Amino acid sequence: MAEIFSLEYPQSLGVFDKYADAQKAVDYLSDQAFPVENVLIVGTELKQVERVTGRLTWGRVLMAGAGSGVWLGLFIGLLLSLFSDGSTFAAAILGGIVLGLIFGVTSAVVGYAATRGQRDFSSVQKVVATKYEVLVEHKFLAKGQELLTKMPGRDPFAV
Repeated sequence: MAEIFSLEYPQSLGVFDKYADAQKAVDYLSDQAFPVENVLIVGTELKQVERVTGRLTWGRVLMAGAGSGVWLGLFIGLLLSLFSDGSTFAAAILGGIVLGLIFGVTSAVVGYAATRGQRDFSSVQKVVATKYEVLVEHKFLAKGQELLTKMPGRDPFAV
């Protein structure tokens, strides 16, 4: 699998600030019958971005724990109900929900208490690239450079 993400002696055709620009360059090369199966778009200069989504309070922690616990319990209850007869179907689902609720709330309380107020907010994180480099097999570098200089709208002074 790793071989698909590698090139033999890769060379840089250009570095772009936006993925869409790198994609546009490769699309242009493809339109010019360039062998794009010898091209990689590599995100470089990675940074982690964290978006704070809200303040954590005990109420929010308990509600989130209860919600996730109910879903987990419902799933387990449904699985258990597959192996029960008709008379215990509802009991299996209800029992799973109750146990899931207890487990969800307990694990949320333990997790939040363990932070001791050091992280009283919720957030989402992702890693993003700030540059996108178009790499090509060394034997196709000259042809790729020649084609990209003719690309409409391309900055002739761009790397």
